[in-house]
Amino acid sequence: MLLKIDNVAIQELEIYSSLRESAFREDGSFIADSPKVVNLVLESGVEVKSMLATQEYYDEFSDFLLDKNIPLKYLTTKEEMKKIVGHKIHHNCMMHGIRPRDVAMDELGDEVLLLDGITSAENVGSIVRSCAALGVNSLVFANETPHPFNRRALRVSMGHSTMIKTHIHKDIKKSIIELQAKGYRVFAAEVAQNSTPLWNVKTPKKWVLVMGHEGRGIAEDILSLCDEIVTIEMQEGVKSFNVGVAASLMMYQFKNKGIIS
Repeated sequence: MLLKIDNVAIQELEIYSSLRESAFREDGSFIADSPKVVNLVLESGVEVKSMLATQEYYDEFSDFLLDKNIPLKYLTTKEEMKKIVGHKIHHNCMMHGIRPRDVAMDELGDEVLLLDGITSAENVGSIVRSCAALGVNSLVFANETPHPFNRRALRVSMGHSTMIKTHIHKDIKKSIIELQAKGYRVFAAEVAQNSTPLWNVKTPKKWVLVMGHEGRGIAEDILSLCDEIVTIEMQEGVKSFNVGVAASLMMYQFKNKGIIS
């Protein structure tokens, strides 16, 4: 049943304006927007609280929505949606859901990406999309890094955040040591004199790849804890790739190199 909106200021719709790019609530609430993202999230089985969409969206995806558990389906127009969210929009649907729980370190897969101080939600979203595409399904990061279910990160990932296990650490140094104790070999992505060229890297069954801050890279005290430093070979005069591009190149190579015992 579709609930037609008579008053855009009702409390139930407030979350669609208050949960902007980086906001979360204690219950794990998040907002997804655009049909591609919303539909992929719905397909994943994530808990849904409500949907806010136009008649055109409901008509186009009526068959798809039949077996989806959506407690509240609000019917709106794009003009009303603009008033609700407080800015211009280019899509015709939004969804309020509860993000999956963050996992314990013991629940991570054999291939892990560890983000060290990355601050851009767009970079996180790009990295998550590449993780999903390449089959690296575990991501470790600190609270300061935008969560993959951050509104912008989720949008840039095209909804593929739903395919990734996430673990939030409190201390990166302790996390690296703990991962090593669990049998992971920890690689750092950084330009250094003693680094291994990416084309020559050999990966074990269990590995962690540390990607550093967009500007500062990885600090020396963290590099010293890692088992190996890996560098992407670049043309002279070019110092670095965007972190999302670098992560994609490295994960592809890590996945496709001969595994060492």
